[in-house]
Amino acid sequence: MEKRDLPPAAVRALAEAELRRAAALSVERQKEINGRKGPEPTRYGDWESKGIASDF
Repeated sequence: MEKRDLPPAAVRALAEAELRRAAALSVERQKEINGRKGPEPTRYGDWESKGIASDF
């Protein structure tokens, strides 16, 4: 990929975005207690319970 000349504002925005990504990765999340097993249902747009799926 070729490196293009970017305006200073774009370079600054890219640097800020990289810092935010690094900060988001370093955040340690607490483990959920008594939560659902498996993948997060809201991520896929439906909820499954006892073999019955419902959309919302």
